[in-house]
Amino acid sequence: MPKLHNVTTGEIIAEDVRIADGWWERFAGLIPRSIVTPDEGLWFRDCWAIHTLMMKTKIDVIFLDEQSRVLRTHACVKRNRFAVACLGANGVVELGAGALEGRDVLPGDRLELK
Repeated sequence: MPKLHNVTTGEIIAEDVRIADGWWERFAGLIPRSIVTPDEGLWFRDCWAIHTLMMKTKIDVIFLDEQSRVLRTHACVKRNRFAVACLGANGVVELGAGALEGRDVLPGDRLELK
């Protein structure tokens, strides 16, 4: 399982993060899941906005630029938000709520899956 790694700090942010590359995974994201642990998530490439409509749980969100550097983070995004966006972002990582708690994931940090 690919781990979300903060290359800048050397810290593992989440243990099981997958690329959302199929049409269904990109369309539905984490919506079908009733529980998403802080160690789970999806990485959306070529994406600058998400929604949490019909989600069953809160999530943490990381917006990335084209070099996978952090632009902005949002912790514990509530359910049923029409849009959470970051102009200029080129990727979004959705994680279970609490993934960012106690971790320094700062603008400019570079993330990767490995």
